[in-house]
Amino acid sequence: MHLLVGLGNPGARYAGNRHNIGFMAIDALHGRWRGAPWRARFQGEASEAMIGTEKVVLLKPTTFMNESGRAVRAAMDFYKIALDDVYVFHDELDLPPARLRVKKGGGNAGHNGLRSITTHCGNDYPRVRLGIGHPGDKALVHSYVLNDFGKVEAPWVDDLCDAIAEYAELLVKGDAAHFQSKVLLKMEARGHGMTEPVTKAAKKD
Repeated sequence: MHLLVGLGNPGARYAGNRHNIGFMAIDALHGRWRGAPWRARFQGEASEAMIGTEKVVLLKPTTFMNESGRAVRAAMDFYKIALDDVYVFHDELDLPPARLRVKKGGGNAGHNGLRSITTHCGNDYPRVRLGIGHPGDKALVHSYVLNDFGKVEAPWVDDLCDAIAEYAELLVKGDAAHFQSKVLLKMEARGHGMTEPVTKAAKKD
C-alpha cells in the first residue's frame, strides 16, 4: 500500500494558491482513479483508491502547511505504511513552471510542509516536486506562493495534474524515472516546454 500526500492549505481562501498545487495533483488522482468519497480522517481529507493493481491512500492534510507531518504520521501509523511508500506532492520554487522532478530525501529548501513531515516521519521519503517558478526576489516568495495561479497559468497547471494522474501507475510501481519522463514528454507535447530558465538548484537534479 502507498500513501500519496498532497501539500496545501485548507479552505476556499487558499484553493487556487500556487502553494496548493499538491492538493490539485491529489484531486486529479482521485478523479481519474475513482477514489472513494473523501472522509475527514488523520487530521485531513482521506480517500482510498486502486491505481492499476496498487492500493493507495490519498491524503490532503487540513492542519495547514506547517503541521502537515501530523496528518502524514497518523495515516502512516494507521495503515502501517513505510516511509519509502509515502509520496509527497508539493510546489517547488526552484523548478520552472510546468516541470516536474521526483526525488527521494534531500533538503527541504525552506518548505514548511516538507519540514513538518521530516520532523514527524523522517526525511527519506519520495517527493514529487511540481515546478511553479520563482518570483525572482526572496522577499516576494511568501506573497507569490500564497497568491492564486494566473489565468495564463491555468492550462499548464491542469495539464500537469492530468499527466500526473495518467501515469501514476508507473510511480506507485516503483518506476519513478519512467513516470517523470512520461509526464514531461506529455507536457512538451501539449506545448508546455521549458518556459523559464533552469535555476542552479534545479540543475543539480
